[in-house]
Amino acid sequence: MSKGITRRTFLRGAAAGGAGFLFLRSSRMAFGYEANEKLDIAIVGCGGRGAGNLDEVAGENIVALCDIDDGITADAAKSFPKAKVYADFRRMLDQMHKGIDAVVVSTPDHTHAPASIMAMKMGKHVYCEKPLTHSVYEARMMREMARKHKVATQMGNQGTASDGLREEVEVIRSGALGQVYEIHVWSNRPVWPQGIDRPKETPPVPSELHWDLWLGPAPKRPYHPAYQPFNWRGWIDFGTGALGDMGCHTLNMPFMALDLRNPISVQAEVFEMTKETYPKRSIVHFTFPARGDLRALRLKWYDGGLKPPADVLDGRELPESGVVIIGDKGRLFSPDDYGSDRELLPKEKFADLKSPPQTLPRSPGHHAEWIRACKGGEPAMSNFDYAAALTETILLGNLAIVTGEPIYWDAAAMKAINCPKADYYVNRPYRQGWSL
Repeated sequence: MSKGITRRTFLRGAAAGGAGFLFLRSSRMAFGYEANEKLDIAIVGCGGRGAGNLDEVAGENIVALCDIDDGITADAAKSFPKAKVYADFRRMLDQMHKGIDAVVVSTPDHTHAPASIMAMKMGKHVYCEKPLTHSVYEARMMREMARKHKVATQMGNQGTASDGLREEVEVIRSGALGQVYEIHVWSNRPVWPQGIDRPKETPPVPSELHWDLWLGPAPKRPYHPAYQPFNWRGWIDFGTGALGDMGCHTLNMPFMALDLRNPISVQAEVFEMTKETYPKRSIVHFTFPARGDLRALRLKWYDGGLKPPADVLDGRELPESGVVIIGDKGRLFSPDDYGSDRELLPKEKFADLKSPPQTLPRSPGHHAEWIRACKGGEPAMSNFDYAAALTETILLGNLAIVTGEPIYWDAAAMKAINCPKADYYVNRPYRQGWSL
C-alpha cells in the first residue's frame, strides 16, 4: 500500500499486542487503512473478463500481472509498467505474498479455486470470476477458507450490485407474489461449441502460450485452439457449460429472494452431448423443499435456444433470456440476464403497487463493494458465503447433465445418494502440483 501506516506495519504491531488483534480483526482499524490509501492488487488472468476486472480495480495499486499468454500480459503491462509480470500464479504468490493485499482471479473455471484458495491461505482478499468454482467440493472449500482467514471476498456476478435486482428481491420477499411455487429461467447460451468430440489434430503450441500452466489441475491433453482462449467453457474438464456460465447471473435474483440452496432432486434432459463436452441444448429440473415459511417449489432451466411455454407470459413472444417467477398471487418477469429490470403480472393487479420498504443496502458498484470490504467496510453482497451456495446449486444441475441420472442430493454429506459416479465430479482429482 502506498500512503500512511501500511497494513503490514499495523499487523506487525497488532500481533505484538496479542489478543487485541483478534478483537479488531473485523473492524476498519484492524486493516490500518487511511481514507486515501490504496490496495496492492495482483491480477491472475489479464485477458477477457480479466481485462474488464483489471479496468475496474485500476484505481488501486496494480503490483503484479499474471497470465499464461505472454502477449496478453505484455499488453496489460503497458498500462501498468511498475507491475511485476508472471505466467504462473503459484510463483507470483510465493515470491510476492508480502507485497500483495488482494488478488483478482479471472482464469477459466477449472483454476478458480486453486488460485483463490492459495491466495486466501496467505491472508489475501480475493475477487473471483463466476461461477465461483468448477466443482461442489471447491465451492465448499472457498467458503471455508474465506471464513477461516477472515478475508474480504466477492464473486464476479456483477448484476448483484444493480438497484433493480435488489428491488426485485425486496418485492418477492415482501409477499407481493404470494407463495412462489414455480420458476422458469432461460438463456441464449451456449454461444461456443458444445456437443462435440475431442479434436484429433495436435497443432503446435503458440510460442506465447504456456500450455501446461493453462491446463493447471486438469488432466493432461495436447493443445488445440478448440479449448483456448475462449471455447473452454463448453469442455467438461475446463468449464461449466451454459448453466455454469450464466446461472450465477440469471439465477442470482430468485436464489437470493427465495433461498434456493440444497435442492432435494435435480434431473436433466440433454440434447446432443458427448463425454467431452456439455450438450448443445438442455433443460434442467430442480426441486426445492419447503424452506421455513416458503413452500416447496420447482425451477426449470433452459438453454441452447429452448424456452418455457409461452403461456408463462400470457402467450407473448419470449426474449432470448429471462426469468419468470410464479406465485399464487402473481408473477414477476425479468427480461435480462442480470435481474436489473422487472414486470409484475397481471399488470392491472399490480398497477398501484408501491415499492416495499428498502431492506437491502444499495451498492456503490460491484467492484467498489469489494474494495470497500477489503479496507474494512461491510462484506460485499456476493461474498463467498453467498456465492459458494449459489454456485453449488448451479453445479448440481451440471451433475445431472454429465452423469445422465437424477441427482438426489444429501447436502450434509455432500453426496448424490443414488449416483456413485457423481462422486468424481463433486470432488475432481487434480494433477500433481495443483492440489488445493
